[in-house]
Amino acid sequence: MISPALPELPDGVTVTALRDLAVRLATAAGALVREGRPDRVVVAATKSSAVDPVTVMDRASEELLREMIAAERPDDAILGEEGDDVAGTSGLTWVLDPIDGTVNYLYGVASWAVSVAVVAGTPEPATWTVLAGCVHSVADGRTWSAGLGEGATRDGAPVRVGSAGSLGASLVGTGFGYDAGRRADQARVLAEVLPKIRDIRRLGSAAIDLCLLADGSIDLYYERGLNPWDMAAGAVVATESGAVVTGLRGGPAGNAMTVAGPADLVAQLAEILEAADADGAGSAEIR
Repeated sequence: MISPALPELPDGVTVTALRDLAVRLATAAGALVREGRPDRVVVAATKSSAVDPVTVMDRASEELLREMIAAERPDDAILGEEGDDVAGTSGLTWVLDPIDGTVNYLYGVASWAVSVAVVAGTPEPATWTVLAGCVHSVADGRTWSAGLGEGATRDGAPVRVGSAGSLGASLVGTGFGYDAGRRADQARVLAEVLPKIRDIRRLGSAAIDLCLLADGSIDLYYERGLNPWDMAAGAVVATESGAVVTGLRGGPAGNAMTVAGPADLVAQLAEILEAADADGAGSAEIR
């Protein structure tokens, strides 16, 4: 996988420095969340639906990230899941998910992470260039990071996307939305996919899913409904490990659909998803 061309960066800025900062941000927020988690987590609010929770710690984690970025890179913009966007003048935007996998955090299930990325250009997956990112799995301490053109690592060791060799032998990760209608449609699509693969895994954190793909722990990944903060850091880890991260019908990865993995298997999985109208484009007959 060839990395995109490096865009012009502000004077004195390097991808390596941005990557190092992303790691420091994610691990600092992770320590806050881990040490501050009570025995019983309370939902502070909901977002897209009554089952899409926000906890006090989501907000505390994002506030810490914002404070650290303001101290070290005050001219950069910030796009965070839980707070108001911050405008910047440098051309760089930090894309933050203070707890990716909040429902897992709420229930004490291990798959939840702090996800931090920095992008150049408009902070929208179709147009941005992700320069660096870090996904810190809080429960077990695993930390994935990547920089554009620098490769990807887990706990400092290089990682490389694997390949099951065939779609039928592939372990595939996915996720489901919070809206009941969206989940019903995703179940319909899953019924099309499941007979054609080894098995499915639904772990509850898109950021971790993309990193597990990057280090060969799963073979493919797809999901509809990802927001920019869900995928920014995980996507750069995946692409720098050699994976393709794309959408359907020739489009980019994004909210409509994200498919990731080795290029040949992604093409096969994308064909099934397109036939099932998994992105809701309506260009294929729903069977």
